[in-house]
Amino acid sequence: MPTPETETRAQPGLGAAAKGVAEHASAIARLEIELATMELKKKVAALGLGIGLLAGALALVLYGIGFLFATITAALATFLPVWLSLLIVTLFLFAVAGLLAYLGQRYVSRGSPPVPNQAIDEAKLTTQALKGNGNR
Repeated sequence: MPTPETETRAQPGLGAAAKGVAEHASAIARLEIELATMELKKKVAALGLGIGLLAGALALVLYGIGFLFATITAALATFLPVWLSLLIVTLFLFAVAGLLAYLGQRYVSRGSPPVPNQAIDEAKLTTQALKGNGNR
């Protein structure tokens, strides 16, 4: 027959239960951190491989563009002197580069300074409206 003394020893107290819950929570947190670390390592590895492959593709595209212009030059050289066909392709490239630089400069000037003016104005109006409603 259990006595009150043996009953309290047989059943864990509230402190022991809280300690067990804290240990389980700590173990779960460690496992979740380990899972997140493993997942991030996997994603970073895939991202690195993808960036490397894209860089290789970009290099090949640049070489392809160079060969495209060489082909255009060779095609022009069939009925023009070689120096003239090279000059035409070079001037075309400089014209396209100038146009891109002009358009890029226009977009950069539109975007600078990079301050969200509309959002700032809306935040000021919201703050004023809240202050006005709080005073009434």
